[in-house]
Amino acid sequence: MASRTLPAGQLDDEALVGLSGEEAADRLVRVGPNALVEERRHVARRLASKLIGPVPYLLEAAVILELAAGKLTEAAIVASLIVFNGVLGFVQEGRAANALALLRRRLAVHARVRRDGRWQVVGAELLVPGDVVHVRVGDIVPADLAVRSGSVSVDQSVLTGESADVEVPPGGACYSGSTVTRGEATGEVTATGARTYFGHTAELVRTAKTASHLEETIFKIVWALLALDGALVVAIIAYGLVSGLSPSELLPFVLILVVATVPVALPATFTLATSVGALELARAGVLVTHLTAIEEAAAMDLLCTDKTGTITENRLSVLSVHAFEGHDEREVLALAAAASDDATQDPIDLAVLEAAAIAGAPRPGHRSGFVPFDPTTKRSEATLRIAGAELRVVKGAPTVVASIAADGGGGTKGLEATVTELAAGGARVLAVASGRDRLVLVGLLALGDPVRPDSAALVAHLGALGVRVVMITGDSAPTALAVAGEVGLGTRLGAVEDLSASRGGDIDFDVAAGVLPADKLALVERGQRGGHVVGMTGDGVNDAPALKRAEVGIAVSSATDVAKEAASLVLTGEGLSNVVAAIETGRRVYQRMLTYTLNKIAKTFQVSLFLGLGLLTTGAFVTTPRLVLLLLFANDFVTTSLATDRVGFSPRPDRWQVPSLSLAALGVALPWLAVSFATYFVGRYALQLGLAETQTLVFVMLVATGQATVYLVRERGHLWSSRPSAWMLAATVTDLVVVTVLATRGILMAAVPLLDIVVLFASLLAVSVALDFLKGPLLASVRTESTPA
Repeated sequence: MASRTLPAGQLDDEALVGLSGEEAADRLVRVGPNALVEERRHVARRLASKLIGPVPYLLEAAVILELAAGKLTEAAIVASLIVFNGVLGFVQEGRAANALALLRRRLAVHARVRRDGRWQVVGAELLVPGDVVHVRVGDIVPADLAVRSGSVSVDQSVLTGESADVEVPPGGACYSGSTVTRGEATGEVTATGARTYFGHTAELVRTAKTASHLEETIFKIVWALLALDGALVVAIIAYGLVSGLSPSELLPFVLILVVATVPVALPATFTLATSVGALELARAGVLVTHLTAIEEAAAMDLLCTDKTGTITENRLSVLSVHAFEGHDEREVLALAAAASDDATQDPIDLAVLEAAAIAGAPRPGHRSGFVPFDPTTKRSEATLRIAGAELRVVKGAPTVVASIAADGGGGTKGLEATVTELAAGGARVLAVASGRDRLVLVGLLALGDPVRPDSAALVAHLGALGVRVVMITGDSAPTALAVAGEVGLGTRLGAVEDLSASRGGDIDFDVAAGVLPADKLALVERGQRGGHVVGMTGDGVNDAPALKRAEVGIAVSSATDVAKEAASLVLTGEGLSNVVAAIETGRRVYQRMLTYTLNKIAKTFQVSLFLGLGLLTTGAFVTTPRLVLLLLFANDFVTTSLATDRVGFSPRPDRWQVPSLSLAALGVALPWLAVSFATYFVGRYALQLGLAETQTLVFVMLVATGQATVYLVRERGHLWSSRPSAWMLAATVTDLVVVTVLATRGILMAAVPLLDIVVLFASLLAVSVALDFLKGPLLASVRTESTPA
C-alpha cells in the first residue's frame, strides 16, 4: 500500500534514524510480512474431506461391489447418496466459514514508521525488524518493540490475561497486539509476524485440536451394526452353500444387506440438525463457526472461563471511595475529577470522571492549570481557583502523594493498612490530596475491573444446567479470588502446577491465578483426560490455543481475530448470557438426533434380521434389492425432517451411550420384526398374493413401521403428548402417500390392491398405539427429563 508522509514537526526524536525504503523492502522479502499466515484449504480438498469417514467408506465400498456385480443402477443410487451427504455438509460448513470471514473484516492497522529520514504512515503488515516506530495513546502496538525514548502504559490483557496496565520505560518491551493507554514512545521493531509474542501464542493454536465426540459415536454405531451384519452374512452364506444358491443370487442380497445396515442419512441429518441449531443461535447473537460445537455443547459439563473481558468488563472503574476524617466521598471524587481530564483518554481519568458524574460531584472551582499523569512522577496535578484563591490538587500513587502531603489529622493514620485493605481484592489504589499552603490527604480511590452485571446469574444458571465453572486468569490470586467470590464461584485456589495435563485425578479447584497461555491449554487437556467435555470462554490471544483444543471454544464479542478464528462459537453481543442459549440449543439438537439414532438402529435391527432370517426360514427373498434402496429414500432421508422437530432440552449434560441406545432400539425392533413376518405370511398365504406382490406389501409395511417408530421414540410420554414440527408431519404424510401411489400403480414394483394397503395401515396404527403403552420400560435406559419447548 502507498505510504503517507506526516506533517513536518508532528513527531520528533531525530536521534533514531530508522531504515531506508530500500533496506525495508529487502528485509520484507527475507522475513516476510508482519502478519500471521492463514491456513486455507482449497475448495476441492474441503469437498473431498466430506467423502472421508466411516459412513462414506462403507458406501464407497458398496458402490465398488455393485459395479463389480454389474448392478449399474444400484451403484448409481448409492453413489448419489454419498454425493448428497458430502455436498450438504460442504455447503453448510462453507456458510459458517463465510460468516466468520465477514465477522473478521475490519479496518487495517497502520503504523507510524521513520524511513528515509522522515515519518510516514504505512500498513502494519509492511513493518520489518529494525524499523523505528512511534506509538501513542489508543494505538495497537503493531509489532514487538524495544522502547528507545519516552514511556508508555500498555494494556496487555489480550496477551497475558492481566487486567492491570503495564508501564514500559525506556529499555522496556512493548508486545504486538497490546494497546497503549497512556503516554507515547518511540521504539525499534525487534520481531514481526509469527516471531512476535502474539505470533508465538497464535502458533500454539495450530497444534491445539480435539476430536469430535460425534465422530466417535458414529464409528461405534457403524461398527456395532456391521457386527450384526457379519453374523447374518455368515449364516446366509452357510445357508446358500447347503441349499445350492448360486453366488449371483447371494452377492446382490449380501450387498443390499450391508447398504440397508449403514446409517446412510446419519451425517446429513446431523448436519441439518446442527445447521438449524446454528440458525437459532444466530438469532440469539451466537455465530457458529464449527457445526459440531453445537452437539458438543449438549454434553459440556466443565466450562473453563477467562476472567478479564469475560466475567469482568475489562474496563477500569471506581470500585470504592475511602474519605479521611473531615472529608466525605463526594468531596474526594470532586477533587479527584479536578485532577483528571478526558482529553488525555487515560483510563484512570475516564473512570474517575465517570464516578464523579454518577455521584453528582462537580469540580469545586475553575481549573487554571493541569499537569497530566506522568509515569515518572506517578501523579497528576491541577490548580483550582476558588473565591479568588488557588487550591492545589494532586492525584496519584499513595506512597508518592503521601510523601508530598501532610497528615491532615488522625483520620489518615494507618494509611498503609488502609491501602493494603483496599488492594486486597486486586484493586488499584490512588490517593487524593489538596491544599492551599500545604497539601493534605483527603481520601483514597480503589479502581478495578468491575464484574459484568450478568456474571453471577450466569454462573448460577450454568450450575443448574449441570455445568461446573472454573475461572482461570493471569491476574494475581487475591484479584481472582475476590472476583470468584463476587460471582458465586468456589474459592478453592489451584496452583499453576495443578494445571498440568499429565496430573491425574479430577480438577479439584475453582480458581487458577497467574496462568500463562500454555497453562490454559494444559488445563483443558487435563479436563479432557478426566472424561469431561470441556468448554472454554475467552477474548484474548492468550486464550486462543485453549479455545481451539476445547470441544466448545467460545469467543466473546470483544475477542481478537485470533481468538475468534480458534473458537467454535463467537458471541456477537455483550456478556455471556448467550452461552446458556448455546447449551440449551445443543441439548435440543441432541434430543432430535437421539430420536433419529434410536429410529435408525431400531429399523436396522428390524430390516437386517427380517431380510436374513426371512431367507433362512422361508427359503425366499422377502424383498428385492431395488425395494431396499427405495426404502432408504422413503425412510432415511424423509426422517431428516427430524432436524426441525419441536423438542425440549434435558436439565443435565447429555452423553451418547451406544450400548443403552442399542438395547433400547432392539426392544423397539423386536415387536416390529414380529409384525414384519406376520405381514409376509398373511400376504403370501392368507391373501394368496404372489411373491412379487408380497414383496411390495412388505416394502409398504417397512416404510410405514419406519415412520411409526419415529413418533414412538421421539416422545418419552405418549406419542400424542407433544406436537411434532409441521415439516415432520408433512414429510410423513407425503412419504406414505407417494409409497401408496407407487404400490397401487405398480411403479418400480408389483401392484397390490389399495384395500390391502388400507387394511395394513389400520393394523399398523393399532399396533403402534399398543406399543406406545408398552414402550416405557424399553426406553428407560435413554430416558431424559425435558423442559418443554
